[in-house]
Amino acid sequence: MLSGKYTTEHDIYTVGNSERGNIKTRKLIPTKNNKILDLDFILIPEMFKSEGYTNGIFGKWHLGPEGFYPEQSGFDVNIAGRENGAPGPGGYFSPYENPKIEDGPKGEYLTDRIGDETVKFIEGNQNRRFFAYVPFYSVHTPIQSKEEYREKYLNKTSDNYHNRPDYAAMIHSLDENVGKILNKIDELNLSEKTLIIFTSDNGGIRDISNQFPLRAGKGSYYEGGIKVPLIFSWKNKIKSQSKSFERVVNLDFFPTLKNIIGYKNEKLKLDGIDLNPIFEEKEIEERALFFHFPIYLEAYNVQKDNGFDPIFRTRPGSVVIKGDWKLHHYFEDNDIELYNLKDDISESNDLSKENIEKTLELYSELNMWRNKRNAPIPNRLNPDYDKKFVDSLLVLIKNKKVRGRLFKKQKS
Repeated sequence: MLSGKYTTEHDIYTVGNSERGNIKTRKLIPTKNNKILDLDFILIPEMFKSEGYTNGIFGKWHLGPEGFYPEQSGFDVNIAGRENGAPGPGGYFSPYENPKIEDGPKGEYLTDRIGDETVKFIEGNQNRRFFAYVPFYSVHTPIQSKEEYREKYLNKTSDNYHNRPDYAAMIHSLDENVGKILNKIDELNLSEKTLIIFTSDNGGIRDISNQFPLRAGKGSYYEGGIKVPLIFSWKNKIKSQSKSFERVVNLDFFPTLKNIIGYKNEKLKLDGIDLNPIFEEKEIEERALFFHFPIYLEAYNVQKDNGFDPIFRTRPGSVVIKGDWKLHHYFEDNDIELYNLKDDISESNDLSKENIEKTLELYSELNMWRNKRNAPIPNRLNPDYDKKFVDSLLVLIKNKKVRGRLFKKQKS
């Protein structure tokens, strides 16, 4: 999102190690994962800074250690952004044990603090151009909420998919603080000057918050992992309560913002498209969206994840979406899956054998994209792979003798 580049350009595919899960369960040696976004990339805040904006980040950074912190990437203010993706050893309550945020009063809630710091930043920069990037740590593990909010949701009706009062309470705090920011923008009469984008980086952990009817969740390339909410708000520029059913991706934010502020840099090559026509209720030209992931992510919960198989949320592979169609290609055994998202949003009916023409069409387009990008495709066999071990695990899982995580994260 911040770089406007596909993963093939910076080789950041996941958090930490690409060799996730037990070494005996991986058929291939995955592509090495890059953990740092190189400073050579021009990021959204650097573009804004070159145009005279004051920039602040409030929350999660997770793109590199000190030396690659937000301060080196175009941000003037950094509240709580560090190399880790979780809030810090102190969790969501002060003292946070995060070197990038001063502790508040004991027991202060981090989501409230980030909301307050963002409001303070907007007040201080109301008479100049500013960019506020507010990636609240919430809702991210550890699942920690304010007790009074948790108690409120204890008495609410739940179902099979949403039954965590602590998780609901975290969302309550998040909503409350998004509202705090929006109210301040209105109060300062900045609504006509301010484009607001609200979205998420991935779906939730299915074991905690089920994305039903979407399949799977965080770490998967089924819809539960990659289809997320997206709201644009800009008074008198975007029609209130209008809806668009165009399929867009976070890569599109950079070119959209670039065109709004008139940034001129002929060397800047971005992979998304300008979404301004959608703001005027116009259609955009049909295109394919690509997802490339040559690594492994181990299961959160073998009984609930509903990913490619119980052992992994996803295995090395690529995905292409075009129109109503979505094709998955997994590298270990050259597995192909084809779904019609219009008729089958749950990705439960694989049509790859039934609709060979569409399968070949999308596979060809995916291959051309990978070749053009020089996308790494792992093909070295893992000498430690043990099929008997895997088969025995699958039997245990099927018989529900294994629940939750199979293994702790491990370095192979």
